[in-house]
Amino acid sequence: MNADQELDARNLTCPLPILKTNKALAGMVSGQVLKILATDPGSVQDMQAFAKQTGNTLLSHDAADGVFTFFMRKR
Repeated sequence: MNADQELDARNLTCPLPILKTNKALAGMVSGQVLKILATDPGSVQDMQAFAKQTGNTLLSHDAADGVFTFFMRKR
């Protein structure tokens, strides 16, 4: 999946991945896609809840080698 911007939130613990995601999305235009890389296992639930609460769309999430990859479209 193509992303307009990438955020590296690896080695950060809650709530930093969400805070950095929120800040990155704030600088993007509606419809753009943000790719987020995280290593905090709690980020899976956090990203799902964040998308639901903010109206942004969590397009996909995957895990490989301890890294969680999320694609989120800005509302």
